Amino acid sequence: MDIDHTHIKLTASELASIFGSYLTNSLAVCVLSYFLEHVEDTDIKPCLKYGLDLSVKHIESLKEIFTTEDIPVPIGFTEKDVDVKAPRLFTDELMLHYVQSIGLMGINLYGMSIPNSARKDIRELYTSSLQSFTELFNRTTDVSQSKGLYIRSPYIPYPKQNEFVDQQHFLAGWIGEQRALTSMEISFLFLNLYRNMFGSSILTGFSQVAQSKEVRKYMTRGAEIAQHYSAVFGKFLGESNLPTPVPWALTATASKEPVFSDKLLMFHTSTLNNAGIGFYGQSVGGSLRKDIAAAYSRLIVEAGEYSLDGAKIMIEHGWMEKPPSAPDRKKLARG
Repeated sequence: MDIDHTHIKLTASELASIFGSYLTNSLAVCVLSYFLEHVEDTDIKPCLKYGLDLSVKHIESLKEIFTTEDIPVPIGFTEKDVDVKAPRLFTDELMLHYVQSIGLMGINLYGMSIPNSARKDIRELYTSSLQSFTELFNRTTDVSQSKGLYIRSPYIPYPKQNEFVDQQHFLAGWIGEQRALTSMEISFLFLNLYRNMFGSSILTGFSQVAQSKEVRKYMTRGAEIAQHYSAVFGKFLGESNLPTPVPWALTATASKEPVFSDKLLMFHTSTLNNAGIGFYGQSVGGSLRKDIAAAYSRLIVEAGEYSLDGAKIMIEHGWMEKPPSAPDRKKLARG
């Protein structure tokens, strides 16, 4: 049965998702448009084009919702925030990993948005988006594997029989000999290690093209934090004699010519950092060794402090677009 949504207002959850989605997709349009000006690999270029088309299409759908609901369309990011003719900043290989990460983040974003949306039209939009960004991830993964660029998680032997945990030592991890990692712990450690290696490369490039000293310093700090986190995750894998990925192709060029506005760089860094905090939260739940869970908890706090410092910079410069918010009842009561 079709339901008329014209009289059903958007909930706070729906407002949050369409606002955040608009900002991230407008950012993606800027970055992918720049990448398309410089990519040379004929297999990678269609992936970038497909990702760009998805973001453009999604922005148009979101604009229609904002207009229909008589809500101001967010400013987001425009062609003013990118110089597509600026010199190349990243390798083709990094561009491929970047658009692959857009697919992954789209899967996570829209996968969470669907159950938080009540209106059928919003759910249908995110269901379609989830399918499209899944296709983007699959396409980029296929290209990455065909070129030998895909970084797989470590292999472990198949189990030969079913077992139950019968010792409390399984939960240990503070001192003394530690048990070997479970497959789930390996999965989370590997993915977080890869994300931080990738993030370090991105922020290193950003630090070279940021226009203000303050933003350059913040980008450099973020790259160093990502390198430190990579070492933390690599240490846990190494203790179980598991290999760590070496993404040699994920590098920035030596260009220092401005590419993106500092506003875009700060928002992009905030998005990456906040996504990382979310992944660490998921990882805590899948890590039964106390030392690993404690490490994730510590990193969440540190990443939160870095995020807060970034928010202060964005607010100081007027770069943080305020999301839809509840009314300040106390302020209204004061007249």
